Amino acid sequence: MADGIEIGFGPLEQSGQGPGGAGDLVVFVGDDLALGSAARAALGSTGADLVAKAAASEKFKGRSLSAMSLPAPAGVSADRLVVVGLGSEKDRAKTDWPALGGFTAGKVSGRTARVVLDWPGATVGAAQAGEFALGARLRSYTFDRYKTKKKPDAEDKSRTTLTLLLAEHGTASREGEAARTLSEGVILARDLVNEPPNVLFPEEFARRAAELSKLGVEIEVLEPAKMRELGMGALLAVAQGSVREPRVVIMRWNGGPAGEPPVAFIGKGVVFDSGGVSIKPGGGMEDMKGDMGGAAAVVGALHALASRKARCNVVGAIGIVENMPDGGSYRPSDIITSMSGQTIEVINTDAEGRLVLADVITHVVRSAKPKAMVDLATLTGAIIVALGQDIAGMFSNDDALAANINAAGEATGEKVWRMPLIPAYDKAIDSKFADMKNTGGRHGGAATAASFIKRYVEEVPWAHLDIAGVAMSSNASEINRSWGAGWGVRLLDRLVRDHYEAR
Repeated sequence: MADGIEIGFGPLEQSGQGPGGAGDLVVFVGDDLALGSAARAALGSTGADLVAKAAASEKFKGRSLSAMSLPAPAGVSADRLVVVGLGSEKDRAKTDWPALGGFTAGKVSGRTARVVLDWPGATVGAAQAGEFALGARLRSYTFDRYKTKKKPDAEDKSRTTLTLLLAEHGTASREGEAARTLSEGVILARDLVNEPPNVLFPEEFARRAAELSKLGVEIEVLEPAKMRELGMGALLAVAQGSVREPRVVIMRWNGGPAGEPPVAFIGKGVVFDSGGVSIKPGGGMEDMKGDMGGAAAVVGALHALASRKARCNVVGAIGIVENMPDGGSYRPSDIITSMSGQTIEVINTDAEGRLVLADVITHVVRSAKPKAMVDLATLTGAIIVALGQDIAGMFSNDDALAANINAAGEATGEKVWRMPLIPAYDKAIDSKFADMKNTGGRHGGAATAASFIKRYVEEVPWAHLDIAGVAMSSNASEINRSWGAGWGVRLLDRLVRDHYEAR
């Protein structure tokens, strides 16, 4: 939930203004402890000396993303002075604005604060202020709707009010609104990943995705009868062990020229993955409520794109299933027929996400005829072994698309690393009894899974993002303290903005 923060913008002249009990005043310094002109004016002639003395007492060195707080000096319209470090000149030249916003918001959580975006040598523009605001909003997120008691040492989640002060405050309001709508998409994705599976079963997930219609997104929900008519035998096989029926949701945002082929985003939406008959070990199985992180990212991205009325045609498609063991479950050695007509020998029922993606991708290729296609899936533990939990694995059949995704990842901090796709990986999924098998064995597991998906994309430029390490239980950052990260929303939004949106 994300209604705990309010962000506004004002001119630097407000740095020294405010009624008594005016909350916090936040200023920034580098490792030289020098204050910007607006901060000096607000703190008065003794302000610099006060900061220097307090820094010496607290051993505060102005390192990047460090802070100290002290009572506001006499004559300053604030209760508390918060000094945030920016590090060396080199650090300041490559400021991570969302991280700085998140860190700052964490230091004034639950309070009212004026934030002076001014320091020596800096020209903080509207775009940087928007990124700062984005980080602050994302840091304020918490998922505690099922908590009946609050821990006494928990970060204060009561309402935070920030006024960001900068020279370009007028145009910053527009950037702030863009940050708000983008943060809403990320937070929607986080909420979906964090929900328990007894609440977010396939039908409920589809219902929540369908709420995008309020933003002008066209929604089509495929139920099992329609899936059988289309021949989605792979997806239906995964779902047949659960009492919860599967759904496929197609979301269309028509913001570009009529008839222009869309870019397509496809998400794996396994709302709970027990492994099926090939059941997972009990330890850590509770994390498998997050096996729909790819679908969550696609829904969040469509929310962000529609909210800002992106000038591009986009199709989002998610396959939503629950993978459970019972007497009706699909089994190892079963042979199933996918929507494409290709047959699949089931080796392991825990290699289910690729089966879901196979049919959804086929449907998108045939019905939408996209110009490019990106799928996101918490697909393999192998990618976590390879890349850890700070970067996603990317596989692609198109160098230009891969380069664009990499650039979007660098710009947003949602980084990817391109992994190889070679004939040997494709050969590893050949079957003696069917066209292919659903796993190529332990070695190169992320690559053989990607090779399986590649057999369904035909000639469409395509990239597969294995987000198993980054979508859930990922490492905490200055902009995320949540188990569910909402990873991929910012990356997809930036990809559209930079490479597919009409100019």
